[in-house]
Amino acid sequence: MTTYVYGIARGARPELLDGLTGVGDPPRPVRGVREGELTAIVSDCPEGLKPRRRDLMAHQRVLSEAGEVCAVLPMRFGSVAPGDGAVRGVLAEQAGAYQERLARLDGRAEYNLKAVHHEQVLLRELLDEQPELRDMAAANRSADGGTYDDRLRMGERVAQAVRVREEQDARLVEETLAPLGEEHRHGPESGGWFLNLSLLVPREEADRLVEAATALRRAHPRLDLRLNGPLPPYSFAEQ
Repeated sequence: MTTYVYGIARGARPELLDGLTGVGDPPRPVRGVREGELTAIVSDCPEGLKPRRRDLMAHQRVLSEAGEVCAVLPMRFGSVAPGDGAVRGVLAEQAGAYQERLARLDGRAEYNLKAVHHEQVLLRELLDEQPELRDMAAANRSADGGTYDDRLRMGERVAQAVRVREEQDARLVEETLAPLGEEHRHGPESGGWFLNLSLLVPREEADRLVEAATALRRAHPRLDLRLNGPLPPYSFAEQ
């Protein structure tokens, strides 16, 4: 039977596994595979496993619940081994590296921040700040509505102003919040947000991050800051 690996923890840690179920339909019981001072959190791997929402959520749930008890080095969804014996072999071979990473993650969680703009609030601010842009908008709202070229120029100017503000606000948000994490990493870029930032935060200091993000939203109403956590520290699992 192929073994599905969720993550790695120190010691036997039986309290991590009581009643936990993982991927599959029906969900497979979670168990520990121990080698020396390390335990892999695993289950049997169902045939034909695919990244369905049900299984993605099960993978994260196992890691989140285990991470409430101790440091867990998370594996990415779909991490499998030919069997428990192969898992023990990897634990033995990589024991030093795994112990070092676990020490680094102990007592810490990942928080992910995605920043976007409230479009209407941003547009009002840009029109208030830039008289030329405001005049162009007024001309396009006039009785004749402006020409096609006028509307095109207006759209280009607005898009340019938005890009500049996104760059400015990305710096503002990062400079304000990144120092509250011990480490931070940029996530994949997307048209859906102008900043994707993951922070490694001591669990006892997480409230400071939440409060700082809330204060930043209040001070700058154009900002829509979406803070998600605590999460398994995927972004910081590798050296």
